Amino acid sequence: MITRPLNLASKLRPEPRNFDFLFLVNGALIVLFFSLFGSRFVFAPGLGIDFQLPRLPGSVLGAAQTTHYVSVNRGGMLYAAGQGQVTLPQLREWLKDQARGTKHPILQINADAGVEMSVLAEIYTAAREANFQVLEAAEAVRVAPGDPN
Repeated sequence: MITRPLNLASKLRPEPRNFDFLFLVNGALIVLFFSLFGSRFVFAPGLGIDFQLPRLPGSVLGAAQTTHYVSVNRGGMLYAAGQGQVTLPQLREWLKDQARGTKHPILQINADAGVEMSVLAEIYTAAREANFQVLEAAEAVRVAPGDPN
């Protein structure tokens, strides 16, 4: 019985070399680019999609360019720019370190509308102790003239 009548196996090219290392190089480059080109304008992980700033009429009037920012969600979890999730003592140290290297430090607090006032007061106190000017982020609301709301 003939099992290999055309002897095709001898005419095939040899198996290619192993290129598994290219997968690792590609992964390392992706991590490098994400770490180098991170943006302070992207919400920190963990804030969720239900994160909403408070709505305040006239909030645009007090707007200023900030040097640093902190985000706080309803559960009181703090996210410092470039640090990720931090505790309040870690935030105090981070603010002191950042204030040393900045001429006129301004901290923007991105607090969810449901954050407790006691948490905001602690952040304000920590920022003031580190000589930061503090601004709270809010969405502008247009108010019609004569509207009591």
